[in-house]
Amino acid sequence: MKSLLYKMIKVRELSILILMVAYFLFVGSINSQFTNLDTIVLVVNGSIILLVMAVGQSFVLLTSNIDVSVGSIMGLSAAVCGTLLASGANLGVVVFSVICVGAVIGFVNGIGVSYLKIPAIIMTLGMLGVVRGLMLLYTKGMWIENIPNYYKKIARIEILSIPFPVWIGVILVLIAYLFLTKTKFGRYFYAVGDNTDGAQLLGLPVNVVKVLAFMLSGISAAIAGLIFVMNIGFVSNQTGSGMELQVIAAAVLGGVALTGGIGSVIGAGLGAFFFTVINSSLVFMKIPAYWNSAISGFLLILIVVGDSRFQKYLKKRSLQNQKNSLEENDREKQSKAIP
Repeated sequence: MKSLLYKMIKVRELSILILMVAYFLFVGSINSQFTNLDTIVLVVNGSIILLVMAVGQSFVLLTSNIDVSVGSIMGLSAAVCGTLLASGANLGVVVFSVICVGAVIGFVNGIGVSYLKIPAIIMTLGMLGVVRGLMLLYTKGMWIENIPNYYKKIARIEILSIPFPVWIGVILVLIAYLFLTKTKFGRYFYAVGDNTDGAQLLGLPVNVVKVLAFMLSGISAAIAGLIFVMNIGFVSNQTGSGMELQVIAAAVLGGVALTGGIGSVIGAGLGAFFFTVINSSLVFMKIPAYWNSAISGFLLILIVVGDSRFQKYLKKRSLQNQKNSLEENDREKQSKAIP
C-alpha cells in the first residue's frame, strides 16, 4: 500500500488517468453510447489539435511563463496553409512556411519576455491582437475554402487503424517527452521554472531557454493549424479564436503547474484529451447547448481542485509513513543499544 501511494505521487499522470476513466464510466452510466469504441475514437480525433498546442504550451508553463497568443498563431498558420495550398504550392513548401510563421512569432514573444523583460501575459496578449489583425489583413476577412482534396484526404489515412493526425500528436508527445527527460538541455526548462535566479547562478542559459520555449509553443500552434486545415477542409476568419484558454486549461488539467517547474507533456496530452471528453460528454448527457460553457468550466474547476486535494492527501500520507518508518527505525536502534 505504501509503495502504491508513493508511485501515485511520483507518476502524476496516473491520477489524471484514473479521474478520466472514472468520468468516462460516470457518463457511460447515463448514456452507454459514450463508452462505445466509435465514440472514443471520435473524441481522440477531436482532441489532437488541442493536444498538440498543449504540448507546446507546456514548455512555456514549465519556465514559469504563459503564452496566450497560441490561438491567433494557429489561426494565421491555418490561413497561410490554406492560401498556399489553394495557390498550388508544393506540400513541403507549405509545411515549412507554416512552421516558420509559428517559429518567428514565438521568437518575437521570447525576445520580448526574456531580453526586454516584458511580462509574458502582456507580451503574448499584445501579440494575440497583432497576429489576429495580421490574419484578417492577410485573408481580407474572407474564408479560405478551395483546399485541394489531396490534402484533406491525408486526415483519412490510417496506419494500424489509427488516423494520421493522431500519429502526429503521439509522435510529438513522444519527442517532447524524450527531449525534456532524457537530455541535459531539456531539464533546463524545469530548472528555469523552478528557480530562475538559481539557474542563472549555475550558469544556465536562462534567456535562451525561455526564447526556445516560446518558439516551441509557436511551432506547435503552427502544426495545429496544419492539422486543422487537414481535418476541417476550410479556414474561417475566426479560426483559433478562444483556443488559448482551452490550451492553458488542458495543460493545467494535465498537471502542468502555472508556477513553473512541475508537470510533463504526457500529462498535458492527457489533459487535452480529458478536456475534450468533458466537452463531448455534455452532448451525450443531453444538456442544452447554452449550458455547455458554464458546465464544462465548472467541471474543469471541480476536477482540478479535486485532483489537487487528492495529491495533497497522498503527499501527507507519504510523509506520515516516512515519519513512522524513521521513528520505528530509531526505536529499533535504541532497543539494540540497550544491553
